[in-house]
Amino acid sequence: MRTQVAIIGAGPSGLLLSQLLHLEGIDCVVLERRSASHVRARVRAGVLEQGLTDMLARAGLGGRLKAEGLPHDGFTIAVGETRLRIDLKTLTGGKAVTVYGQTEVTKDLMAAHEARDARVIYEAEDVALHDFETDRPKVTFQKDGLSHQIECDFICGCDGYHGVSRASVPRGAITEYEKVYPFGWLGILAHVPPVDHELIYANHGNGFALASMRSHTLSRYYIQVPNGTLAEAWPDDAIWRELKIRLGPEAAARMETGPSIEKSIAPLRSFVAEPLRFGRLMLAGDAAHIVPPTGAKGLNLAASDIHYLSEALIAHYREHSATALDTYSPRALARIWKAERFSWWMTMLLHQFPDLGPFNAKMQQAELDYLSGSLAAQTMLAENYVGLPY
Repeated sequence: MRTQVAIIGAGPSGLLLSQLLHLEGIDCVVLERRSASHVRARVRAGVLEQGLTDMLARAGLGGRLKAEGLPHDGFTIAVGETRLRIDLKTLTGGKAVTVYGQTEVTKDLMAAHEARDARVIYEAEDVALHDFETDRPKVTFQKDGLSHQIECDFICGCDGYHGVSRASVPRGAITEYEKVYPFGWLGILAHVPPVDHELIYANHGNGFALASMRSHTLSRYYIQVPNGTLAEAWPDDAIWRELKIRLGPEAAARMETGPSIEKSIAPLRSFVAEPLRFGRLMLAGDAAHIVPPTGAKGLNLAASDIHYLSEALIAHYREHSATALDTYSPRALARIWKAERFSWWMTMLLHQFPDLGPFNAKMQQAELDYLSGSLAAQTMLAENYVGLPY
C-alpha cells in the first residue's frame, strides 16, 4: 500500500489532520488499533476554543456543531459561598467558547470519513514504524491475521500517550517532562439538566468540583479524589451529596440528580515530550503532551498541533518547501508550553493538595483573593481560557 501521509491514531486529532489534508488533495491512510465502535463511544472533554470551532468549519464539519453546540460567554469560580463570574466575552473583546462534547466531534469526523470512503483501518494490530529517519518511511501492521505494509512520505503520530509513535523514537533523541498530581477526577455523566447555564469551577475544603454539561439535558460533573480511588467505591448518591457540598448552597438548591450513565476516574498529569519531529515522523496531540483537564486544554491543544502540522505538510506538497516542516516543532511547542502553564496554574489554584502546608494554603487563598479583585488577573485568565492565537 502506498500513501503520502500515514496517520497513526483515529482519534479527533488524527481524523482532523486526515480531513484537512484530504481537502488539499493530499492522500492519507489512518491506522487505529481500536474498533470504530470503541472510538465512537469514548467520553472525553467538551469545551472548544474558537480556534478549534473555526478549524472544524474549514474542514466542512461545522453544521451540527453550529446547531447543537452551546456558546458560553463566561464561567463561574465558586469558593465556599463566594462566586466570581469570569466574563470571557467582555474581557477578551468578544471571544467565547463552545460546549460540544469530544465524542460528538469524533462522530462528525468519522461520518465525514465514511461519506468519502476514506482509508481508515480500525483494529490494526502490531503497528510498527520503520525508517522514519530516512526519506522512505514505512508502517507495518497486522489485520485479520495478515501482514500489511504502508509506504509513505511522512508518518504522523496521533495515537495518544500510550501509543506506538512516541515509543518508537530512540531514547536519546527525545526529552520528556512530567508532573504527576496526587489526585484524579471522578466524573459522572447523567441525563439531568445542568445546574447552571455556564460551567462552575469550585475550590472547597473537601476538594475541587466542576459542574459541566454536554447539552441542555445531559450534565457532566467531576469531584477531586485521591489517587488510587476506585469509581465503584462512590455510589451515585454519595457523589451527588459531595457535589452539593463543594459547589455551594446556590448550586445545591438548583441541582437535579439522577442515575449516572457513565462513571470513571481520570488521573491528572502534566507531560511534554520534545522535540515533536524526528526525521519523517511528527508527533501531535496526546502522543506529545498531556495537560490536566482543569483548563479545558486537552482537545484544544491537540487541535493547535494539527493546525501547525497540516500547514507544514500542505506547504511541503504545494510549495516544495521544507521550512514549515522544519519549524513545526518549535512553533507547536511554544503554544504547548503556554497551555501547560495555564493548566498547571488552574490546577494549583483550585485543588486541595495533601502536602500543601499552611504557607502554601495561604498563597492559594491570596491568589484567589487577587483574582477576584483584579481586572488584569481576570483578563489573563479569560485570554488563556478562550485560547491563545495560533
